[in-house]
Amino acid sequence: MLNLSSPTPPQWLTSIESHIDEILIDHAHCEKKAASTAMNLIFAYVDQVPIVLELSTIVNEELDHFRQVLEVLERRGVPFRRLKPSSYGQRLSETIRKTEPDRAVDRFLVAALIEARSCERFDLLRTRISDRELAGFYDSLFESEARHYATYVQMARHFAPADVVDRRLAELSRIEADIIATGDELPRMHS
Repeated sequence: MLNLSSPTPPQWLTSIESHIDEILIDHAHCEKKAASTAMNLIFAYVDQVPIVLELSTIVNEELDHFRQVLEVLERRGVPFRRLKPSSYGQRLSETIRKTEPDRAVDRFLVAALIEARSCERFDLLRTRISDRELAGFYDSLFESEARHYATYVQMARHFAPADVVDRRLAELSRIEADIIATGDELPRMHS
């Protein structure tokens, strides 16, 4: 369903249990970036009104998720702060082609893959972490991440035929899997 070429390595879940505060802070930043990405796509493709309307829904949902993570942090007494991000998003963004309509396809597919990986990780968090409050929280976010993934793939198909988009999604998914396999030394949502 998510077109990920590889699952999250088992050591990710092991490493985050002892860094859950940092994961929550990083998660808040990820939600903020997801809202920003959707806004940037609105500006880039403003003449595509059906897409802009869908994107505005995503912006609102991502900002609501950002607020929810901030509330979790506050309840836990964890101050929200700047945090060095993982290199995941930047490395994925470097794969985006430069000319339209390929650029549009890639921008939407990169957003889709980030949502897919978030969805997969939320599934791990909701089913495997010992903290039941957080497990419930990640369960509440799981479906929207899957929906955002599917929506972004559909948006990419607005700019190219489905078979072209599906081939490119498979290519980008393999690149994303390599990025995940390389990992990042920081305990992050996408490390």
